[in-house]
Order: sequence, then C-alpha cells, then structure tokens
Amino acid sequence: MNIKCFQCQHTMPVLGAVGRSEDCPKCGADLRVCLNCSLYDPNSYHECRESSAELVKEKDRANFCDHFEPTAQMTSGGASKPMDLLAQADALFKKK
Repeated sequence: MNIKCFQCQHTMPVLGAVGRSEDCPKCGADLRVCLNCSLYDPNSYHECRESSAELVKEKDRANFCDHFEPTAQMTSGGASKPMDLLAQADALFKKK
C-alpha cells in the first residue's frame, strides 16, 4: 500500500499497520492522523464516519484512535485522476 502525506503530498510505501510514531520521511508530519484515515469526513459528526470514535480535536496530529484505517491513496481531499485509476485497474488485471 502507498500512502500520500497529507501535508507535503509525498508518496511512500507502508507495510502493515501505521504506527503512532511513524512520520513522513520528507517533511516529518505524523502519518497516523485523521487526515490520512479513510474514515475522515469533514461533513460527518466529529469529522469521522465511525460513529463510536472519540473526538480527536487535532486532525493533523498522531492519535490513539482504534478505528484508524489508512486510505490507499491519502490526500487532503480529492480523488485520483480518472486515468490514474484506469491504469491501476489495468495493471491489476494485467490488461495489455
């Protein structure tokens, strides 16, 4: 899985779970943060789609949330370009 830093947009590989002490090698930003979680949603209650999650006030700081699920492509809001997604799908199914 690749993770894109919410702060500098640097993409890096991650093996296994993202630990609370892990940070971006380029800018030093924490990686286990709400802004890098697939459940982060600025339009949801507490800005999280997990209803049982506790309030995390600093969304850009490392936290102990048990519901943290890193997104496959972490961005600070926005999806991949459609052509990038198509290329990823083609590679997955080895389309030539």
